[in-house]
Amino acid sequence: MDCIFCKIINGEIPSLTVYEDDLVKVFLDINPTTNGDMMIVPKNHCVTIEDLDEELVLHMFKVAKEMYSLVKEKLGAEGLTLVQNNGHGQDVKHFHLHLTPRYSNDDFKHSTNKDILIDKEEVLEKLKN
Repeated sequence: MDCIFCKIINGEIPSLTVYEDDLVKVFLDINPTTNGDMMIVPKNHCVTIEDLDEELVLHMFKVAKEMYSLVKEKLGAEGLTLVQNNGHGQDVKHFHLHLTPRYSNDDFKHSTNKDILIDKEEVLEKLKN
């Protein structure tokens, strides 16, 4: 398989592993946004959230909670941003939960292309019908 995360999990590509168990591997992002930027990756190859069973979802968020406590204690993180992409916008086609510790001086910003947004009432109508 030509999946970079599977290669990391299998030890074919080195990683800076923070935590590992039978279900997941947590490693530092090779191109971090902030100190302690990391990924939680299931050991079994799956592409999107639709491929996960509930047990794995719960386990990944339990690990995310533990990693948040760790970066708060060890790195002084003041917050945490969790990101998970599926399909469009998903650079690596292996499900992963990206944890970005937040600091008051990190200047991390989310941006929005307001030109493509439709009215919120129209969005709600489409979602409900």
